[in-house]
Amino acid sequence: MSGRPRAERRGDRTDRAGGGDGPGARGGRPGGPEPGPGASVLPGDDEPTAGERLARAALTRPTEPGDEQVGRWLRELGAERLARGLTGAGPPPSGAGAERLAGCRARAADLDPRRDLDTVARFGGRFLCPGDREWPGQLDDLGDARPIGLWVRGEANLRLWALRSVAVVGARACTDYGSYVSATLGARLAELGWTVTSGAAYGVDGAAHRGALAVCGATMAVLACGVDVPYPRGHAELIDRIAEQGLVLAELPPGGHPTRSRFVLRNRVIAALTRGTVVVEAEYRSGALVTARRARELGRYTMGIPGPVTSGLSAGVHELLREGACLVTDAAEIGELVGDIGELAPERRGPVVARDLLAPALASALEAVPGGAGGDLGTVARNAGLARDRALRALHELRALGFVERRDDHWKLADRTSTSDMGKPPGRRRSVRRGGS
Repeated sequence: MSGRPRAERRGDRTDRAGGGDGPGARGGRPGGPEPGPGASVLPGDDEPTAGERLARAALTRPTEPGDEQVGRWLRELGAERLARGLTGAGPPPSGAGAERLAGCRARAADLDPRRDLDTVARFGGRFLCPGDREWPGQLDDLGDARPIGLWVRGEANLRLWALRSVAVVGARACTDYGSYVSATLGARLAELGWTVTSGAAYGVDGAAHRGALAVCGATMAVLACGVDVPYPRGHAELIDRIAEQGLVLAELPPGGHPTRSRFVLRNRVIAALTRGTVVVEAEYRSGALVTARRARELGRYTMGIPGPVTSGLSAGVHELLREGACLVTDAAEIGELVGDIGELAPERRGPVVARDLLAPALASALEAVPGGAGGDLGTVARNAGLARDRALRALHELRALGFVERRDDHWKLADRTSTSDMGKPPGRRRSVRRGGS
């Protein structure tokens, strides 16, 4: 995937969420993606009923995110029948063991989905279901591991923001280098009209969110707890800022607490929700690598930022690159890879120096001047493959530009230049002449 030519690395993906996208109004707020001509926001034929919405909200409490068995039951029975079956109000689903049913019923002892819906509403949030016009269709790629629903805080349209989103993930205990790169990527991606998506954790996640917020850009945080639970606690203010300026979303209902397994399962939502995942710093067992590999399984782009080979926090990223992820170094390269036709990063080259601007004949004559003591006109003409009169004119032009000096019948490189670097011409020159033919 990462080895395709520049001109072929876009335009070959079908967006499950519907149609094109581009920079502009992001869900009614400036600075993010807007719907393209095919991105209708009208309800679909399968828009959930009030009963189904309530049942799905109820199911997020007794079940765990990403449970494929629950996903199969949901597909076969529907949300309302499944909710009754798992809570003891109806026949249990086929294949449900006694231990599982006991666990679900214990969790559902004080189940009140209307209360949960009211709680998230007090935070200015809502509960989204598959079939809603705001539901991001790319989550359907998860199959039976698709979220039952999403609890969301923030005013922006999740579906539209997800159409043009990039995940930036990495180590919690990142280095200063990782923090700087993440913040820079977050800010620059947001300026380019991308939604920066991460998990609001310490380290790389938080730096990427802050970078996007600093330029008033679009950013989404996917939590492994309820949207009303500030975790980590040190990021309570950051999460509130994301909810105010962007979006905070979770599979767990209000009050849901994070666990190690829920962090891992949360990563699949980040991977599916975005067009590609960038890993900045990660050790071999980092959860960021789980996100990136899940993104690759889903057909999304997987990218890595290289780091020092002496750093353990670069080891996981470098392993990801060996597995075929694309090496990127800035937001422009990320945009080129995951964006649309025409979003090409600038060509990379070193700084332009004075000798780069010389006409071919002058450049040949300059290369022909021997180092050290220099050489006479005949030597320069032979080395350059030029007639003596043409070589002499070229040498005089080079002398006027400050590249060479004349000592009697010998021509030598000027003291302020060298055979390998002509980047510092004398201060008296204000421009370099292009002529000489």
